[in-house]
Amino acid sequence: METGREGNVGGARRQMTMRFGAQVLDDGAVRLALWAPSVSTVEVALRHGRSLSYASLDRQADGFFRLTTDRLRAGDQYAYRIDGRAFDVPDPASRFQPRDVHGPSEVIDGHAFAWKDAAWQGRPWEEAVIYELHVGAFTPEGSFAAAQTRLAGLAELGITAVELMPVGDFPGRWNWGYDGVLPFAPDARYGRPEDLKRFVEAAHALGLMVFVDVVYNHFGPDGNYLSLYAPQFFTPRHKTPWGDAINFDGPHSAVVREFFISNALYWIREYHADGLRVDAAHAIVDESSCHILDELACAVRASTAGRHCHLVLENDRNEASYLRRGADGAAERYTAQWDDDVHHALHVLMTGESGGYYRDYAEQPARLLLRGLTEGFSYQGETSAYRAGAVRGERSAGLPPTAFVFFLQNHDQIGNRALGERIAVLADERAVRAATAMLLLAPSSPLLFMGEEWGCRQPFPFFCDFSGELAATVRAGRLREFAAFAQFRGSGRAAIPDPLAEATFRSACLAWEEAQSPEGRDWRAFHHELLELRRAQVVPRLRKHRIVSRRGELLAPRALRAAWTFSDGETLSVTANLSAETGSLSLPAEGVVYQWPREIPRDAGAPPWSVVWCLTAGAGS
Repeated sequence: METGREGNVGGARRQMTMRFGAQVLDDGAVRLALWAPSVSTVEVALRHGRSLSYASLDRQADGFFRLTTDRLRAGDQYAYRIDGRAFDVPDPASRFQPRDVHGPSEVIDGHAFAWKDAAWQGRPWEEAVIYELHVGAFTPEGSFAAAQTRLAGLAELGITAVELMPVGDFPGRWNWGYDGVLPFAPDARYGRPEDLKRFVEAAHALGLMVFVDVVYNHFGPDGNYLSLYAPQFFTPRHKTPWGDAINFDGPHSAVVREFFISNALYWIREYHADGLRVDAAHAIVDESSCHILDELACAVRASTAGRHCHLVLENDRNEASYLRRGADGAAERYTAQWDDDVHHALHVLMTGESGGYYRDYAEQPARLLLRGLTEGFSYQGETSAYRAGAVRGERSAGLPPTAFVFFLQNHDQIGNRALGERIAVLADERAVRAATAMLLLAPSSPLLFMGEEWGCRQPFPFFCDFSGELAATVRAGRLREFAAFAQFRGSGRAAIPDPLAEATFRSACLAWEEAQSPEGRDWRAFHHELLELRRAQVVPRLRKHRIVSRRGELLAPRALRAAWTFSDGETLSVTANLSAETGSLSLPAEGVVYQWPREIPRDAGAPPWSVVWCLTAGAGS
């Protein structure tokens, strides 16, 4: 739960109360709690300047060790000594790690930050225009404070939600964030906890929601000490790409589940985040009667009544049941899912690529795109050749378009490539503009990846900062991942960036001066125009009316028309020629609200890479 009190000066103060970690009490003393069911003794190392002393925690019947002490205060550092071993380990629920994942934890008083956003209740999901960013690469400084200075520009562009790639403490100087091991501690490379809170507060003042990307499918390989004192966190009964699965369904799993649910509530309550993006939900293995994803969603919904809070999934299985709506149209559990199907179909159309997972979209990309536009998922129970004939997906046609997040780029679709190329490097500019015009005005929720708004051509390669044997393993694994591609065999392997090199990380850091170039300004104006049109024409209709019917028509192998009819009878439609050749189809001339290219002669067929959006009264399109 969250405890809150009003200070005489400064506003609301919030602190998440939970069974894990270090909790500052009203009198300033600290209550410590560590779940360590497999050990006999736990001592806490108390650090005051250069002095170090130890105090024993009391073992409880529930497997927790606890201690309340006035020898620790907010700002003090502490660590745990397990069964008298010669080294100390951090708190797995540490709220801050000033000396990285192997160092001591710092006591943080959540009540110390006086929030000034008490009136903020979030924004309806229909208004979501999401901007995904990596804090370390978003600015030259790579900090929460520096990112905060860019928020006003995002709001002016038309962004309404900022999504942070995982910020939980990770080992080393740079990392995508998915190798985090201390999920409650904002990484010290980005700043202190209060810096992240100031970032969130500043975003809210500008009308921006803040989502946090969370990783509940594994812990990173460096700095995770749970197996030392709580091996029950993991189970060999299930395997994931990262080894033994997190134990969500075996003996002792109740505490494990509580740990992660507490983490979800922590970001939303103590940091006032507006929602979460759950990474790779398909890799969370749980065979219990109540899946952890369901329990987590119920806990979040129950704790955020009265304010807008949004939960977004990444789920390769296309399990539409998680996105179910109630009778009032509101999401019962998860608000939306990242829609890889629409991305993959568009990517094939724009680039002609057919390797890897694009194999499933190579034969009929426009037909699969059309199904994604009108029904959400392209794969709703069909077999996947890429997945060796496995059935993928559930029926999604009954869900509203807002249950899906559309994008041309995100960290995965760029960074999982060997060279980390962006779409601006891979495809014709006309194709990118046409696809952008399609997605930013579609009734589904759009997402941009940092720099996309100015046509950024910088790569976003995979990077991390491990050392020793682990570094060698990561390097070898990266090369092995692309060994099947002819261009990366033999001497071609040298083209793959070293994921451990500082230069690889630096290449991903945005060069903001490029945004001020003539080309950058033109791209930004293009995005701003589309987002302003979305704000004025699409969002009000999504908020006021239900979509009562959707239909699509394939007009040619690479041309389509999709239409959505609202409950007031008005129809939003898009007609597109997604080809480098002039199409013989006729483009609509009535009710046009946007078209690309800007000038389209109506008597010469559909120009290459052309898109026309229309709004018409009545049921017709």
